[in-house]
Amino acid sequence: MFKLYFKKFLGNKLAVGGIIIILLILLTAISAPMISTHDPTEANILERLQPPSVKHLLGTDEIGRDLFTRMVYGARISISVGIVAVGISVIIGTLLGLFAGYFGGKTDMIIMRFVDIMLCFPAFFLILMVIAFLEPSIYNVMIVIGLTSWTGLSRLVRGETLSIKERDFITAAKGLGLTQKRIIFVHILPNVVAPIIVAAVLGVGGAILTESGLSFLGLGVQPPTPSWGNILTSGKDYIHIAWWLSLFPGLAILITVLGWNLLGEGLRDVFDPRET
Repeated sequence: MFKLYFKKFLGNKLAVGGIIIILLILLTAISAPMISTHDPTEANILERLQPPSVKHLLGTDEIGRDLFTRMVYGARISISVGIVAVGISVIIGTLLGLFAGYFGGKTDMIIMRFVDIMLCFPAFFLILMVIAFLEPSIYNVMIVIGLTSWTGLSRLVRGETLSIKERDFITAAKGLGLTQKRIIFVHILPNVVAPIIVAAVLGVGGAILTESGLSFLGLGVQPPTPSWGNILTSGKDYIHIAWWLSLFPGLAILITVLGWNLLGEGLRDVFDPRET
């Protein structure tokens, strides 16, 4: 089965293109100390707002910090926030979806009504509201995004669980006297892993966009720690005289989110049983 999925993956240009983009960005983030040319927080007023050159590959910002170095270290922040936030949302959404779908009845009603309440609030504004009462930091951003982005996944897992629990092998497991815990986590969960993976991959791109938006508004990662969002914030006041401060972080966000979305859409095609 793994070989079949791997063969389909290699034959899917979207998935391959997405994974190449993501691997390049991950490699850049991991090797930041080795490829960076300056200290990401070191200011030099004498070199402020310098255009891209051999010395400063992507130019400098308003206080003379090297933009290339800040972009490389900013990749670490954005990728970390995206992966950790999605990890939190996957755990919550998967567990609640499994319990709601398997137990049904009052358990299902309570969980799904809570999901409906959460969906009544626009996600970004809900995050803004929560962040406004907390100290802006990378950890708070990770947690808040994770705690507010699990609703769609929970409904997806619930739907899959409702279908799977009616199949013969689940009936047989119940007849053998297996515990509910074993049935849920050993027999049902492995059969819903594929849609969970797809949803998680697509969710990383959304989490990166959310973090960038929060940082742009000053409610996310705080300076001098570099993130693509707060680099964009510093560039908006100089867009007419220092275009590189807005162009490069904007392109980084675009390409990164595109890579995750391409991979997610490609994996959706790979796991689709209707695809040959």
